[in-house]
Amino acid sequence: MGLGSKLPDEQNVTQRQSAELTNRILVVEDDPSVQKILKRLFEAEGFAVEGQMDGRSGLDSFRAELPSAAILDLHLPELSGKHLCKEMKAADSSIPIIILTASCDLNDTVTLLEMGADDYITKPFSPRELLARLKVALRHSHPPATVSQVIFDSIVVDFRKMEVTRNGTSVALTAHEYKTLQCFVENPDRIIARAELLKRVCGCEDEYATNRSIDNHIMKLRQKLENDPSCPTHFRTVPRLGYKFTP
Repeated sequence: MGLGSKLPDEQNVTQRQSAELTNRILVVEDDPSVQKILKRLFEAEGFAVEGQMDGRSGLDSFRAELPSAAILDLHLPELSGKHLCKEMKAADSSIPIIILTASCDLNDTVTLLEMGADDYITKPFSPRELLARLKVALRHSHPPATVSQVIFDSIVVDFRKMEVTRNGTSVALTAHEYKTLQCFVENPDRIIARAELLKRVCGCEDEYATNRSIDNHIMKLRQKLENDPSCPTHFRTVPRLGYKFTP
């Protein structure tokens, strides 16, 4: 090995950093110290970072060049984090958005999830925890193109054939039940609000339909796929927030 050659570990690090530099993270936060911490943290992991101090500048930056993900403070000058989240998701719903908030108000949390926020973290927070959540959100927004099946327990979801089997036996699902299941397995360990499920599964946002239709689809999935539907381990209710799928 020549003096100019890289060791295998060095090559792996270089390749990882080159790949992640294609991910541009937009951080909209009006606290300079938090901006500085996040910029150093993300850049150390190989991400490209753009920071903005107010909602208007953040939205302008987003529109000028779509980021791979956005980190938004809830309370920003000029335009709020809620407003930015709504505008950004309307422009491209696939871009992950994580909200930073000092509020523990459950109503704020529900509103953010219903607007499409992928995750939220309350201040003060661990930068490493935020980094981990960002990486999970990016993986969920860019799933491997070669994945055609999802397997958990004895259940196989085949996306190519649009079939579900349990212990090798076919499970009959309605179209809406399959869409609900697909939404869950594509977003593992993420809280999904009823309103988001309703919009993706039924294409509407009626509150009454949310409580009746989505809850019914999930009840049926539990009956067909859970070992104990009365004590579900996969399709879990998060009180007052929505549902979470745990493989």
